[in-house]
Amino acid sequence: MSKRNLLAIALTLVSLGLLWPGLVEPVLTIRATIELFGSERELTNETRSVVGAIRSLHGSGNDFVAGLILLFSIMVPVTKAALLVPIVAGRGTDWSYRLYRFVQALSKWSMADVFAVGMLIALLVAKGTANLSAVAGPGFYFFAAYCLVSNAAFQVLQFERPEAG
Repeated sequence: MSKRNLLAIALTLVSLGLLWPGLVEPVLTIRATIELFGSERELTNETRSVVGAIRSLHGSGNDFVAGLILLFSIMVPVTKAALLVPIVAGRGTDWSYRLYRFVQALSKWSMADVFAVGMLIALLVAKGTANLSAVAGPGFYFFAAYCLVSNAAFQVLQFERPEAG
């Protein structure tokens, strides 16, 4: 096995280590206030993790949205990581190449990157509003780090297409 593929596996393991706290730690705290009769009143102050948001959406009957977040923020990243081992182990075989192409296609549907950018935009928008504040929690940074390390692992992977025979 090449050093690049060992590095790809190591980076994948690191990315999974970053994914877990990225899913269970608080991602965002949003606080909304209103000034009423000269004093500031808090309308809401909510802190959510990705898993907490899925539970909350499911509990309120928004199963479709909860399912989408579950699929694209948890199941797709874990599936990508799990398939890296058979791809590397069977390098040069036809079925390994098909798995590699499947992971490439699956990566295009991964919401991890989109989620991290969306959180950043939410933070920036909230900072520009007087009565709304948003603070990124540790989960956001773990999740963003997961995105970077996971993408780096796939970029480092050295894969040769099997020769037609």
